[in-house]
Amino acid sequence: MSRRPLAILLLGLLAAAPAWSQTLTPEAEAALGSALQDERHAEAFYAAVMAKFGDARPFSNIINAERQHEAMLIGLYETYGVAVPENGYATGALVAPTAPETLADACKIGVEAEIANRDLYDGNLLPAVAAYPDITLVMQRLRDASEENHLPPFQRCANRG
Repeated sequence: MSRRPLAILLLGLLAAAPAWSQTLTPEAEAALGSALQDERHAEAFYAAVMAKFGDARPFSNIINAERQHEAMLIGLYETYGVAVPENGYATGALVAPTAPETLADACKIGVEAEIANRDLYDGNLLPAVAAYPDITLVMQRLRDASEENHLPPFQRCANRG
């Protein structure tokens, strides 16, 4: 399936979300916050890597995906009328991650982070939002992006050494 029809389907589901549930449980809101924080941390790390090593792949490609993922999660906050948490990396409230000494090390960190991300969704986030089909759809897509779209390029990069 191309991205455009999937995006249209996703937007339609997000617009229909209030028909499923008007409020979020504390667990679902916490899961949404964890997912958003994870996306923002990844973006901050990739930005640090690019600041040190230039427009290096796969970071230059995946940082844009992280921004799209953040926008999808923010859309869910808006759908449910929940205030979007500030981006502590953007405001300086959180210390931005630093890039390691080598690009290969950055790629190894990327591999570890994408595996941890997949496991976070499987073990914590998806179960916490199971009662919300729209949130589950978005989180499943983000989880799959980590495993299927982000992990392989980081593995190739790490293996190049």
